Amino acid sequence: MYTQDERARLAPETARSVFRSGVVEPTSGWSHGHAQANMISVPEDWAYDVLLFAQRNRKPCPVLDVTDAGATSTILAAGADLRTDLPRYRVWERGELVDEPTDVLAHWRKDLVTFLIGCSFTFEFALTTAGVPLRHVDQGRNVSMYVTNRQCRPARRLHGPMVVSMRHVPAPLVGTATRVSGLMPEVHGAPVHVGTPAKLGIRDLAKPDFGDAVKAHKGDVPVFWACGVTPQAALMASKPPFAITHAPGHMFVTDKPDSDYRVGAE
Repeated sequence: MYTQDERARLAPETARSVFRSGVVEPTSGWSHGHAQANMISVPEDWAYDVLLFAQRNRKPCPVLDVTDAGATSTILAAGADLRTDLPRYRVWERGELVDEPTDVLAHWRKDLVTFLIGCSFTFEFALTTAGVPLRHVDQGRNVSMYVTNRQCRPARRLHGPMVVSMRHVPAPLVGTATRVSGLMPEVHGAPVHVGTPAKLGIRDLAKPDFGDAVKAHKGDVPVFWACGVTPQAALMASKPPFAITHAPGHMFVTDKPDSDYRVGAE
């Protein structure tokens, strides 16, 4: 529908209207220069569990906003509707995925509290500006995501493993990617691991748990960042009665400039 350059130039409100119309695409590369967010909505009696889990596991779960119960809007995007403005959602019942709709109007409940969590797509514009290529964007693929052997610190009823996103980075640019992303801790910050996937319990990079397999170029090194899909792994492990999340890689595009999340930004 849109070329890569056209996606990058779209204003956030335009991108959200495109997704509201039913277009389903991963959001990496959309609305360059604007932050994106993961989403998880839980019943109010589970909200403290999620808040405490995020506080104890800030690397994968940096919270950007928390709504009041039943609210469908956020200060991160004026006029946006959290029930319709993401390209794809996931609906969970007792840890089981029961639906992946393009809106959640039929599933919404008045007791839902929504958490918007920082996303590594936010620092991708900074990466490209610094000369770091994004293989998944160039290949028209969703970013690769993997469940790791690293357990998050539990919080009340919520527990589970950390999820990571992976980008193939040319070896000479790994330091640049680490430095650039490290300046943005509210959207996961610096990588949690570089190199051997087995040290994270990942057996085969060609078989991600979420997203798509992405082909490496000669001389690339796998670089792993903490990922905001971690709460979905916690849902599967902890089995709360109900939840709504974004589909992995299909984020909420905010109005916030990504520079707002850079260390030293005014």
